[in-house]
Amino acid sequence: MTLDIVLSNTGGVPIYQQIKAQLKGAILRGDVAEGEALPSIRGLARDLQVSVITTTRAYSDLAAEGFITNVPGKGSYALPRDSTLVREQILREIERAFADGVHKARLAGLGDDDLHHVLDSLLHHSEEQ
Repeated sequence: MTLDIVLSNTGGVPIYQQIKAQLKGAILRGDVAEGEALPSIRGLARDLQVSVITTTRAYSDLAAEGFITNVPGKGSYALPRDSTLVREQILREIERAFADGVHKARLAGLGDDDLHHVLDSLLHHSEEQ
């Protein structure tokens, strides 16, 4: 399996969180099929040129959140995507994005009507695609 994981040292997001987010995204999109083996922790660490501790943390978090299972001596595998879990994860991401957008809008002095206009425009644009 080939996963394109891109890491950044400039965004302030810890490397393990970047790995976790990108693996989670691949699982949610179906790029990693149910039961498919993920790269080994050591192999991924080597490929990304990060410590094994970093990839172990990402895999442990994914297992704790129910996205993968770690089988001792065998590796890590994608778990079935639970539609409720997927929906909750997506809602959390939407809420974070909206919260960030509202914060930035307030910094720019935009009011509720301005925000509603922006959201309406985005919704209208997405319907056209």
